[in-house]
Amino acid sequence: MEEEDSSGGAEALQLSVDRSSPVPLYFQLSQQLEAAIEQGRLAPGSLLGNEIELAGRLGLSRPTVRQAISSLVDKGLLVRRRGVGTQVVHSQVKRPLELSSLYDDLEAAGQRPATQVLRNTTELATAQVAAALGISEGAEVVLIERLRLAHGEPMAHLRNHLPVGLLKLDSAELEDTGLYRLMRAAGITLHSARQAVGARAATAEEGEQLGEPEGAPLLTMERTTYDDTGRAVEFGSHTYRASRYAFEFQLLVRP
Repeated sequence: MEEEDSSGGAEALQLSVDRSSPVPLYFQLSQQLEAAIEQGRLAPGSLLGNEIELAGRLGLSRPTVRQAISSLVDKGLLVRRRGVGTQVVHSQVKRPLELSSLYDDLEAAGQRPATQVLRNTTELATAQVAAALGISEGAEVVLIERLRLAHGEPMAHLRNHLPVGLLKLDSAELEDTGLYRLMRAAGITLHSARQAVGARAATAEEGEQLGEPEGAPLLTMERTTYDDTGRAVEFGSHTYRASRYAFEFQLLVRP
């Protein structure tokens, strides 16, 4: 087992390779770097140094280090910058499909979530919103529109509709925490949800909001959430940067 400090100008980071393992050395290195990025130990903008420096620190060949870095460059986690070296771009958030908020998931993953409230208002329910919330089309509903960021970089555009009078939503509180936390604090017991996941190309406006070019792939999610009485308490329509975000599924075989 060999272990070296490979901070390369970033926060000190311990990496190790096990030469007795059947797992290829490049893969061992790439997995450890990826874990450090996802856990926030290597923040966006951190420098790893160049391949020669990394190889020297770990006692590995330069082609081995190059292969490890290339695999993370291909995943969009690292970028090679001429005259600078290898730099962390970001980590991709892998979110399990469960009844949780994006804010809580980002916080649990060490992603330092932040929120910009774009709109906190009321409007008349469209047919889609009315059907989701079980109200009449044209009835008044609350609209919360937010931009969710991680490490200061946009991750998702969130639109949530709620029944009027369900709870008071202060914009300052929405920028400090997640919607589901505020709902639970107001005594609302979230019980279940119906959700659909899809994908489409970004419009020019969406690209500008999320820091992606027009036409870039976006993940979409629509969710209707119910409380423990079966009442629909929220309808969400969200878009996520596919380059930064993925949904994870656990599939079980029916007996």
